[in-house]
Amino acid sequence: MPPAGRRRNHQCRPVLIPDCDCIVVAGQATAFCGWHEVRKKGSSVLKRFFDRKAENEPSIAPQGFGGPKVPRHSGAWAAMRKRLKAEPGLRIIDTGPTSPNNINYLTNLGHSIFLADPVYEAFTGGWQTGVDEDEKPVWNIEGYLNHTFDFGGRTFDVILLWTVLDYLPEAFVAPVVDHLFSATNPGGQVLALFHTRSKGDETTYCKFHVTESDDVEMQEGHPYAIQRAFTNRSIERLFARWSGFRQFLAKDSLSEVIITR
Repeated sequence: MPPAGRRRNHQCRPVLIPDCDCIVVAGQATAFCGWHEVRKKGSSVLKRFFDRKAENEPSIAPQGFGGPKVPRHSGAWAAMRKRLKAEPGLRIIDTGPTSPNNINYLTNLGHSIFLADPVYEAFTGGWQTGVDEDEKPVWNIEGYLNHTFDFGGRTFDVILLWTVLDYLPEAFVAPVVDHLFSATNPGGQVLALFHTRSKGDETTYCKFHVTESDDVEMQEGHPYAIQRAFTNRSIERLFARWSGFRQFLAKDSLSEVIITR
């Protein structure tokens, strides 16, 4: 077994995605291990939020995934999709459980897509090295960052961050944002969603699937507990080093933001 706070070394390797003609390179093999685990999971009980929306707009999930895909209008995705269609050849990080949907859509537009699952890695990677005098966890943040976002020194134009920051342990949040700043090209953009409240059915951790419309599809994922709800001001402080901040109105409990490097 590896010592606490350290991971076994995995060599970077190209992975051929079924039903996709291109090869996608993951910085760590474990990025795809998470996908294979998700594929093996059976159906789970959906929160009332999904039950309510799926009644009128049913959708069949890929075999092995946890439930229906629920369409949700996204102004941020609509804006980002325009850029993705206008500028081929971008490098994109898609975070969270792997979506073959996203891989096919983005590569068909001529982009390179790289995968990272920061929440999965945070809670399964053994990054806690102990506790401090106040009994709070002590984390190997540097090891976590080097493992989870190891893309061979590449820099990126678009990061689909989704709701990742709402679910990471507190100690990880600012370092992840700083790391992404360093890995983003000038003019690069992050699409992020934030919950406006920390309790209720709509705080369910989700996988996000992009579409050719202004909708994204939300699908219930692993039952990670939400760690916080950001305010607009706290989001601005967190991304203070970035040059642009565009917020999009939404009718549900998610706030949508595109942040520009």
